[in-house]
Amino acid sequence: MTLPSAATERITAPARISLQQSADPRYVLADRVAQLYSQMPLEIAASFIISVLAAYELREGRYIEVLVFWGCLVLLLTVVRSILYWSYVRTKDKVGDAAQWLRWLGISALAGGATWGFAAAVFFPSHADEQQVFLAFLLSVLVGGGIAIYAVSWPIYAIFAASILFPFTYVLATFGNKLFVEISLIIPAFYAINVGIAYRLDRVFNSGYLLRHAYGKLTEDYSALNKRLEQQLVELEEARRQVEASGRKLALFAERAPIAVVELDTAGRIQQINPAAEMLFGYPPAELAGQPVTKLILPQFHGDFENQWRDLIKSRAPLTGLKLRNPRRDGIAIVCEWTVTPLVNIEDNIVAVIAQGRDITQQLEAERMKKEFTSTLSHELRTPLTSIIGSLQLINSGVLGDIDKDVLELTTIAERNGQRLLDLINDVLDVEKIESGKLTLFPEDLLLSEVVTESLALNRGFADRYKVRLTADALPPVKVNADRKRLLQVMTNLISNAAKFSPEGSAVPVTMEVVDGHVRVGVHDSGPGIPESFRSRIFSRFAQADMSYTRQKGGTGLGLAICKRLLEMMGGRIGFGDRAGGGTTFWFELPKLD
Repeated sequence: MTLPSAATERITAPARISLQQSADPRYVLADRVAQLYSQMPLEIAASFIISVLAAYELREGRYIEVLVFWGCLVLLLTVVRSILYWSYVRTKDKVGDAAQWLRWLGISALAGGATWGFAAAVFFPSHADEQQVFLAFLLSVLVGGGIAIYAVSWPIYAIFAASILFPFTYVLATFGNKLFVEISLIIPAFYAINVGIAYRLDRVFNSGYLLRHAYGKLTEDYSALNKRLEQQLVELEEARRQVEASGRKLALFAERAPIAVVELDTAGRIQQINPAAEMLFGYPPAELAGQPVTKLILPQFHGDFENQWRDLIKSRAPLTGLKLRNPRRDGIAIVCEWTVTPLVNIEDNIVAVIAQGRDITQQLEAERMKKEFTSTLSHELRTPLTSIIGSLQLINSGVLGDIDKDVLELTTIAERNGQRLLDLINDVLDVEKIESGKLTLFPEDLLLSEVVTESLALNRGFADRYKVRLTADALPPVKVNADRKRLLQVMTNLISNAAKFSPEGSAVPVTMEVVDGHVRVGVHDSGPGIPESFRSRIFSRFAQADMSYTRQKGGTGLGLAICKRLLEMMGGRIGFGDRAGGGTTFWFELPKLD
């Protein structure tokens, strides 16, 4: 029969621990204090009525003055306890101050019990047997009734009962009557039994309060959980809509994309293709579904592709710029550039592999033709053209003897046009080198003022041809890090443009100043200015403003584009602006060295 009890203890102990942990002890204590104070009006009224009855019954004793004093003490205690109750009712922070209110209640119970203990000690020996029996009955009623009043807190009840029974027990033990002595021995047992009952009731109340708060907290947690679940359901629904929308967008993107899109599984089998892939290879989707992707690769490249595919599946890293020769259904082989991306889920498993490709056959052919054209310009045109220009210069200089005026005019025109053609070839080659990344700079620390002075000296003859003067004020000795040869090329281009577009007899000033850690060089002309509609593309290739005017002055339309790219490669920039009084100022900036 003891086994169920032991099992019950094993089950209820964790449950009790769970209740203690789930219920807030502050609120449990506040509930106990509230229960005690809710009994206080009844206890005050009952105690006052019993006191009146006792005073009436004991009025014929010898100590009437003591009775009056005791009555005044009872009245004072009744007023004080009523004030205590009223103060508790009006307080706002019953939870935070619960411990203090419990202490005040314990003091009140001690005072009430001590008042009756005083009555027992004083009035019991001084009255007849009938009054003694009546007084003992009242004390037992008070002690027994105190269980109902203070059962929520057994320590307060123990204090209350002890303050009544201990003085009464002392009186009985010292009264001199054998019967009273025997009764005084029974009273402690009576006290212990009542305290035990109060303790058991205290535990019952405590479990009830714990259960109520635990249930309340469980209800709050359940409500909060329901709210979180509702919010998560809403978020999941929104996420589902977003995923569906994203799926529709991706499907639409794949369907409408101008490049070929092929979906593969981890074994390299084709799952589906988009219309662009169908148009590129000539196969309908149903014919390619389930086929190995090597069907779209020339047989001689299968081995290399399989090695790359194994590395892709192992590393899960995308492949970009993969160039493969792919056969079409009609047997024509094309070159495609592919980007292959594995789609990996959160478990690091590949769910699909997406290959995106575009036909670059024509692009490769264009690059080949461009290289051939560049090689032709460099070797087949520039080399003999240089020799022709050199020969014309010898003829025009008179080294070979005097020639007719008409012949000299023709050879001069030929030399000028040959030089323009050579300049065009050099500009085209420079542009090609810049775009292909083959142009190498050799930067060095140099005095920019020396480069500017040198460029003025080199271009003074060209300016004389257009009857303009090149001028420069005092140039500050500022150092920059740049390629001297390419910097002279930039200066020559800007000065020659300013000289060509300035009217005869005018000056082309060249200035240099330091601006916010940069040194700015400006070339100022007195020309017609730059049209507003042309300003946005002035640094584009082959860009010229008024063709009827610029054709007379000559030029390739590549010079400013080359200047812009060269300065950017040297960490600088170029710009232009209207000049006060007419004309245009072209300027460039380079970082100033400390």
